[in-house]
Amino acid sequence: MDEKTTKEIIVSGRVQMVGFRWFTIQQAAAYGICGWVRNLPNGSVQILAQGKADAIAAFEDQVRKGPFHARVDQFLSENISQSPDYENFEIRG
Repeated sequence: MDEKTTKEIIVSGRVQMVGFRWFTIQQAAAYGICGWVRNLPNGSVQILAQGKADAIAAFEDQVRKGPFHARVDQFLSENISQSPDYENFEIRG
């Protein structure tokens, strides 16, 4: 049985005003990922993704690519050991 994994992901580059958060929601739905996505004041996008490890890995692969008009220059992903359980995926800001 796969255990739930939670990751904090920071994506930098041309990732705001290009549909990145909506793209992330679509990918989360495709891979059964729960959590949230939000724009950060510095122009990056922050994602908290929770799901099975193999689904998280596939989700990360897609997020690294981003939507058509995006350009991902930096992708940072870190395991989070303490996190509440999420039941859906949402845009927070």
